[in-house]
Amino acid sequence: MRIIVPMAGRGSRLRPHTLTIPKPLIPIAGKPIVQRLVEDIASVLDEQVEEVAFVIKDDFGPEIEEKLLGVASDLGAKGTIYYQDRPLGTGHAIMCAKDSLEGPCVIAYADTLFKADFNLDTSADSVIWVKQVKDPQAYGVVELNKERAITGLVEKPQEFVSDLAVIGIYYFKDAGALKQELQTVLDNNIIHGGEYQINDGIKAMMAKGMRFVPGKVDEWMDCGNKNVTVETNSRMLGFLHEEGQDLVSENIEMRNSEIIPPCYIGEGVVLHNAVVGPNVSVGKGTRIENSTVKNSLIQTHSIIKNANLDNAMIGNHAVFNGAFKDVSIGDFSALT
Repeated sequence: MRIIVPMAGRGSRLRPHTLTIPKPLIPIAGKPIVQRLVEDIASVLDEQVEEVAFVIKDDFGPEIEEKLLGVASDLGAKGTIYYQDRPLGTGHAIMCAKDSLEGPCVIAYADTLFKADFNLDTSADSVIWVKQVKDPQAYGVVELNKERAITGLVEKPQEFVSDLAVIGIYYFKDAGALKQELQTVLDNNIIHGGEYQINDGIKAMMAKGMRFVPGKVDEWMDCGNKNVTVETNSRMLGFLHEEGQDLVSENIEMRNSEIIPPCYIGEGVVLHNAVVGPNVSVGKGTRIENSTVKNSLIQTHSIIKNANLDNAMIGNHAVFNGAFKDVSIGDFSALT
């Protein structure tokens, strides 16, 4: 089994946090988004992942590439890096990794997280993972027949088609079939919205009689902008806490402080006269003094003083000293 993760976008809606690192490496409950994504996919697949291929921009740099290869290695898989030089759509991004498009394969876009408990139907030619939503007009949805097989994909339907939204994770029994259809899309310059789309390859597979079925997830969490990323961090902390995971490092320094779960507290964190939680992630080496922090995401090696933070997102190596509440501060920034 292979996992392919297109992630060449920088995540402009999450600036300033994505000015220094790509969005999929933003930590959620102590782990980068992309690491949580591939680990959760591997747990649903319930089989060995032999390769994880990442499609990135060529300017991400060797340090980020090394981190991504480490994500694959932690799963016992080979890591492969491919480059997308221009933002030409989902179909184009996938074809940048065409050398890995063979055999059983999962394709997952690295801007979403999920919780699911279902058995993957490996007898189908493809599984499209979906989430039931209240407002299907705002999403791309699947169209089903009486046998609950997928017969179509409809983007933002004005009339009701279904309430099952496509979340951007796909299983293909033979990724070579998708590669063949996407190559046709590229060769014939089939473009929608100025981009080559995976949906055109999927529709061509359906037209040839290949069987697509839905895989329904229980939770679908976005990381598109600061507010939803903080919310996703809170939700993930809640899920992990319910599962009984201990998210507080033993190697922290506390003085006259309190941690209200669920929280993730990384190695070497210092808490002096602080109340932290609920729903807070604090990265390693961060120091929080004379402050109250809840519903927030603070990354590594930052300093927080005299703060009352709620719905805040603070990057790495930042310094914050003040009475602001709902803030978004990027890496190496200072408000003192």
